[in-house]
Amino acid sequence: MPREADPSNNEREFVLSALRENVRLDGRAFDQFREVELAFGEEYGVADVRIGKTRVMVKVAAEVVTPYSDRKFDGIFTISTELSPIASPAFEVGRQDQTEILLSRLLEKTIRRSGALDTESLCIIAGQKCFHIRADVHVLDYDGNIADSSCTALVAALMHFRRPDVEVHGEDVTVFGLREREPIKLQMQHQPFCITTSYFDGGEIMLHDASLLEEQCREGQVIISINRFGEVCQISKYGGPPIDGLSVLTCTNMALEKAKMLDNVVKMKLEEDENKRDKGGLMAELRADNEREQG
Repeated sequence: MPREADPSNNEREFVLSALRENVRLDGRAFDQFREVELAFGEEYGVADVRIGKTRVMVKVAAEVVTPYSDRKFDGIFTISTELSPIASPAFEVGRQDQTEILLSRLLEKTIRRSGALDTESLCIIAGQKCFHIRADVHVLDYDGNIADSSCTALVAALMHFRRPDVEVHGEDVTVFGLREREPIKLQMQHQPFCITTSYFDGGEIMLHDASLLEEQCREGQVIISINRFGEVCQISKYGGPPIDGLSVLTCTNMALEKAKMLDNVVKMKLEEDENKRDKGGLMAELRADNEREQG
């Protein structure tokens, strides 16, 4: 099975000895993220996030389906993850490895199970028709910190997405195209972000946004999903020896600061994108059409 080349013993020892002297190989502080870049596509619901050399793209789509029989008043929301060989030789087509399984579970717990998206607002006719929102997460380049990158891209894509407007007459449902009516934003209850803390020397050394080399040398990781209000959605620990409660509390406090930073990045880029579209693009045209119809 293909895999990422492991660092040599010399490389590993060099990384660890540098960390023990409070130095990271790329010169960052222990709690410092690499540069976070976020771009939106021409279509609504396409977000491209880069943290350092790690790159994740998410595409959100909607279709009208029949709701689950036991959730008649809820729409459907699913998340699909794909780690392809384009991102790293460690990933194979059609074969889920441990990284993909863990990422899928994390996003599920952070976004779907925490109720970040209000699924009740996706119901059209109870028990008959609802929207199915599907988010496809594609990892395009992998250089560490895949959870934080994927979660940020997923939150950004959901906030950017617009679903078609609908009109209901009895049991007849009319779904309007993008040019017929201005599409509608999804109802987001909150915006949680995954923040990964990698630890070394039994938790004595902790750092954020580990590069691939740092990840290969770490003992374990703690991933905390938290929103800007300090509400924790989930805490997961993978690998390494146990760490004490005080260290977890420290990780949570640090994660809150990073979640606020990512939240600001997403909101700033959304505002920029909205302003750009409002300057005379399709939305301005649709708004003028709607105003004429109402007038």
